[in-house]
Amino acid sequence: MKLFTLITFIFITLSPSLSAHDIELSENSSLVKAGGKFVTLLGKQLNVGDHAPNFKVVNESFSPVTLNSFKGKNILISVVPSLDTGVCSIQTKRFNEKVASLSDNTIFLTISNDLPFAQKRFCTTESINDIQVLSDSVWRDFGTKYGLLIKDMGLLTRSIFIINSEHKIIYKELVTNISEHPNYEKAFEEILLLNKKP
Repeated sequence: MKLFTLITFIFITLSPSLSAHDIELSENSSLVKAGGKFVTLLGKQLNVGDHAPNFKVVNESFSPVTLNSFKGKNILISVVPSLDTGVCSIQTKRFNEKVASLSDNTIFLTISNDLPFAQKRFCTTESINDIQVLSDSVWRDFGTKYGLLIKDMGLLTRSIFIINSEHKIIYKELVTNISEHPNYEKAFEEILLLNKKP
């Protein structure tokens, strides 16, 4: 009973007064497929060269984390629908393996709409220690600002963003079929090139 009360308190405290469903969001129904059919993505699509919008997500303790928390850092954001699925699990583990080879000036994030409890369990089970796994489940702020929230599913679509230290988007992959893997080699190549720049 105490755990239920705590969870209820956390969600009431952190829940926004205005949800993603309460505001008008742009829609795009021709970019990503799931199960052979196009899904509708909510939010404005961002492109390479755009300034990366600040966003607010939560960590495993439900503490807010923003893009501005990583000022002066190069950032790779790996976006997955759910960590408890095969492709998402592999994607997260692949990026976790690469972090050690990069400088401290480079941050790897995984963002999904899984609850922080589920994310923490996954990271413990799979020994995910080198990347930060964050949840967009509270405000859906990241998903709507980056055009990644799947309408009527509440999930984020699979994608990769690389953002430089000035918070400019230098690489984006929106995986066209949600069940397929991203181009790991291309993302690694781009982050390595950015990592070598003075």
